[in-house]
Amino acid sequence: MNSPVKRKNIGVVLKPQVDGDYPSVVANLLMWLHKRKCDVVFIATEKSRLQSWNISTAKNVHFASHADFFKTTELIITLGGDGTLIGISRISPKKAPPIFGINMGRLGFITEFSKVDFYPWLSKAIENELVISKIPLYLVEVISKGKVTRKSYFINDVVINKNDISRIFSLSVETNEEAIFNISGDGLIVSSPLGSTAYSLAAGGPIIHPSVEAMVLTPVCPHSLTHRPIVIPNKEQFLVKGLKNSYPISITLDGQEIFELNNNETIRVCKDKTRTISMIQNPNRTYFETLKEKFTYGRRYQ
Repeated sequence: MNSPVKRKNIGVVLKPQVDGDYPSVVANLLMWLHKRKCDVVFIATEKSRLQSWNISTAKNVHFASHADFFKTTELIITLGGDGTLIGISRISPKKAPPIFGINMGRLGFITEFSKVDFYPWLSKAIENELVISKIPLYLVEVISKGKVTRKSYFINDVVINKNDISRIFSLSVETNEEAIFNISGDGLIVSSPLGSTAYSLAAGGPIIHPSVEAMVLTPVCPHSLTHRPIVIPNKEQFLVKGLKNSYPISITLDGQEIFELNNNETIRVCKDKTRTISMIQNPNRTYFETLKEKFTYGRRYQ
């Protein structure tokens, strides 16, 4: 059962490098939170942008480093879209406050609340009256000569492809116990259930309900009629490496972080055992209603 304790220290994360109607939305939000005696914390790098909007000196506004931002807040509001929410989630520590995602655009699938009518729900979130769901993070590790040289996280997907446009390359995918397949084509998408409605869906992958404990391997333009998307348990960890003449390979996580995989390097992908993201749920929103709204999935036409 949720604690009745009111949340008073509220973090706000903004979509990077945009203005539009953000100045008025943020100004109204600050006044609304001030009336409820809530302090607002922004990441320090946002100070110049808020100064340009003439709202950086509000009495209830404070700035903090990335590390202190998570330590000093009890609830995080994201103003943007799915990318904004994913961006702050990927860098959050193990014990991070829950996130209240507000969609400022059109398509947002993960963000639970609309910019048109979020205030009543935000009031309930501050009073700790809404349900919190746990979203798993997935771990990607680069292995070279038996040692982990780099690691990062994704929520939606990791995409593995070659830098050269329209050049077929080959990958091997295997678990610790056996090979899954060797594939030639334009790339491979490893997706979480939450991310199954993103790039994987566009590449022909299945829609998977977020409660299903699985990952999806979706080939991108495979050079074979036999390679199709495959769903595997997310308890598995598996290895992906390029075959002969396939390097360098690009690894893209949630469309936000990219790096290269070089010869003799392998990536290991698995569900992280300890890290999850806490997300405030919208009681008026269901998964299948969201599919119908965002993708016209299953909608009946007269």
